Amino acid sequence: MKFGLIGNPNVGKSLIFNQLTGIGVEISNFPGTTIGMYSGSVCYQNERFEIVDFPGIYSLDGVSEEETEVRQCLIKKEIDTLIIVLDAKHLERNFYLLLSVSEYRIPAIVVINMMDEAEKQGIIIDSQKLSEILGCPVIETAASEGKNIEKIIPEAIQNSSLISHKIPYNRSIEAGVRSLVKLSNCERRDALLALQGIGDDPELIETAATISDEIEEHHRMSVHQILAANLHNEAEKLASEVTKTGKNEFSFGIDRLLTRSFPGIPLMLFILLSTLLCVFFIGSFLEEIIVELFDNLLINPMFSLGLSPFWEEIAFSVLIALQAGLGIAFPFVFTFYILVSILEDSGYMTRAAFLADRAMHRVGMHGQALIPMVLGFGCNVPAIMSIRQLTKREKIIASFLITMVPCSARTVIIAGIVAVFVGIPAAFSVYLIIFVLIILTGLVLTRITPGDQFGMILEMSPLRRPKPKQTLSRAWLHMKEFLFIAMPLLLVSSVILGVLQYAGIVQAFQDMLAPVMESVLGLPDYASTSLLFGILRKEMAFETLAILAGTADLGSVMTAVQLYIFAIVSVLFVPCISTIAVLYREMGLKIAFMVSFYTLSLGLIAGFLLNIMFKAI
Repeated sequence: MKFGLIGNPNVGKSLIFNQLTGIGVEISNFPGTTIGMYSGSVCYQNERFEIVDFPGIYSLDGVSEEETEVRQCLIKKEIDTLIIVLDAKHLERNFYLLLSVSEYRIPAIVVINMMDEAEKQGIIIDSQKLSEILGCPVIETAASEGKNIEKIIPEAIQNSSLISHKIPYNRSIEAGVRSLVKLSNCERRDALLALQGIGDDPELIETAATISDEIEEHHRMSVHQILAANLHNEAEKLASEVTKTGKNEFSFGIDRLLTRSFPGIPLMLFILLSTLLCVFFIGSFLEEIIVELFDNLLINPMFSLGLSPFWEEIAFSVLIALQAGLGIAFPFVFTFYILVSILEDSGYMTRAAFLADRAMHRVGMHGQALIPMVLGFGCNVPAIMSIRQLTKREKIIASFLITMVPCSARTVIIAGIVAVFVGIPAAFSVYLIIFVLIILTGLVLTRITPGDQFGMILEMSPLRRPKPKQTLSRAWLHMKEFLFIAMPLLLVSSVILGVLQYAGIVQAFQDMLAPVMESVLGLPDYASTSLLFGILRKEMAFETLAILAGTADLGSVMTAVQLYIFAIVSVLFVPCISTIAVLYREMGLKIAFMVSFYTLSLGLIAGFLLNIMFKAI
């Protein structure tokens, strides 16, 4: 038996999915977190059931990739029972999707989530009455507290049923549906979609087009508009029958402060700068302790063992990789994800997106594109995946700009190299240079990229007090990726580097590129190998540099200028291999190649210009 979790974005589906399956899917107080479908299983009374977490959508009659994917899944009856998750604070809007889903005739239960927040706002919901109207079970939950989550699976197994509530569509629509069902012997759901030009049956679409033209001529509205109006009216009526709405003056007051230009923008800059400072200071403090422990307890004693040169090289490669990963990258990555999780869980990110909307228009996108850009600060891969909701023009612009955003791995480079060995102001100047280049790139792209620019409609996430358990859980989810994917990769790469170095191959490669590194960028020859490994994962550029330099104290083997130039080049350099792969999948080979070539050129040119400038000073 297979269950499907369906609902609007940011209604708590992923949190419910995590609690039911125990699978660590990323959750946040930020719309659009679930991008693809996730599948997991739950065991109930010694029987295993599969659960699919659909991406958050607002309707089933759109043409976005997420809406099409979910619609096809429901049409093919790949789900046995739907668990329709609603936001208790926005029932009217959520009912639109619920009523659309009811046309697919799949047994369902309804979960009204965030009841705790609705109660704080004075919203009273009559769940019993809603259950009677819909003809299916309704469960009230507060997923953030785990309240009533245990009731979902038993209820879905034992009492799920078809939603019996009928939607009073316009009489012309109903007549058109009856005609199509009779003429084409199709289902009512397929007839409704065909009238909107959606479907895979060309004969049905052709017949429906004739009827749609007559309806549109009669009403001077498209069939899609008529259906949407009918659904909205019914959703409003349903919401008014089962809810009594209160006011939340406190939240309104805070929102006015956070979303106005003043003090909203100064406050946003303060929050972002404070976040980066915390990453620098806390990460540096932890790094110093861990690196010293590695030196005193492992690396120095290893050299006193008297191993043969080959095995000493291998042992050193392993230890220096562990030191680079756990001692240098880990403190910065962990601190960064903790702070970003707090900002996302608090609901502040959507306020920042709202404030940035005007600025985003200047670089060819609207404020909604800030969401992928903000995601890019964590990792460019999900950020690129989330541009599906944008128009083609915005996708192209976003592909270039997102790959330049300093992700957490790049933050490791900036914090671990520049902040530690050059200084905090220098680290901020790296961000400044990157942001200026992003803006300039956007200004150019917005003039040469074909297509129209549209406005933004963004759902404002509720303001919440971040929960320590949820914040740590999200941070740990990201850290698991670092520890179980990046660390093994780093260890293997380090051993391979050790063998190649022992055989003299690394030196030959570095000698070949030495003229470019030394004369053009002013860097030591081994920087070329570090930049190459940075394509695997960005932070590996930094870690490999420490391995090749033979010490984590990079300030003792490179000058401040060299470290600064290396950080700029490696941050701007070609995106990591995962980002390139996702770019290829989302945008095709041409855009993936153009982005890679552009960032490669940008990194080398920026490094070259900085080298000339520092030499002239």
